[in-house]
Amino acid sequence: MKKYLLYSFLCCFSLVAVLPRVAGAYIDRQNAVVRIMDKTAGKVQTITLPVGQTVQYGKLNMVVRSCKQTDPFDAEDFFMFIEISDSNNSKIFSGWMSANEPGDNPLQNADYDVWLVTCE
Repeated sequence: MKKYLLYSFLCCFSLVAVLPRVAGAYIDRQNAVVRIMDKTAGKVQTITLPVGQTVQYGKLNMVVRSCKQTDPFDAEDFFMFIEISDSNNSKIFSGWMSANEPGDNPLQNADYDVWLVTCE
């Protein structure tokens, strides 16, 4: 009986020790889907940005460095690291954005708002 309890304890302990390493993993995606509000034109558009490529939209030059999805067994969320510069190549935003918390780190400037929708 003691061996059975010891074996059960060791099995449970090994699962607990392994789970934190597996949970919280991220899946790299190749495209970021962002929504852009052009305030001067009064329109909102959804576009796809390939990771690692510079995409120009109006006066903005955008480069997505990373787009990640949370582990499918966790609550679904998407994260993107993006660098945005204006037409003069002056960096106006560089940082992470989250699809579930669009208000935390969106680009908000006089002409454009940009936020992450999803990663594909």
